[in-house]
Amino acid sequence: MVDTVEAKKEDVETGKKIIHSHPLVRHCDMPDEMRNETIELCVTACEKHSSNNESAAKLIKESMDVKFGPSWHAVVGEGFGLEITHECRNLLYMFFAGNMAVCVWKCS
Repeated sequence: MVDTVEAKKEDVETGKKIIHSHPLVRHCDMPDEMRNETIELCVTACEKHSSNNESAAKLIKESMDVKFGPSWHAVVGEGFGLEITHECRNLLYMFFAGNMAVCVWKCS
């Protein structure tokens, strides 16, 4: 289960902060295998499109549609609120790289 948070350490010798980022899952009702595949997909998309959230969301949505059937939706970004209706066992809400949020859900 991936429930680790971002850890910050300060290097005593240089005084520089080192930031280690790991996915932080806030809510997920997916089966374990689907959850792990979705987290990996979200991390990969956010790393590949680090400067374009729209492209990251599009990649996540299209990949989820192919892998788990249609109608998946994805939101990627910082500082947003949302209220959604989703199918049971088809929701993932996570943070990555500090305050980058990703929400993926299926609604048909």
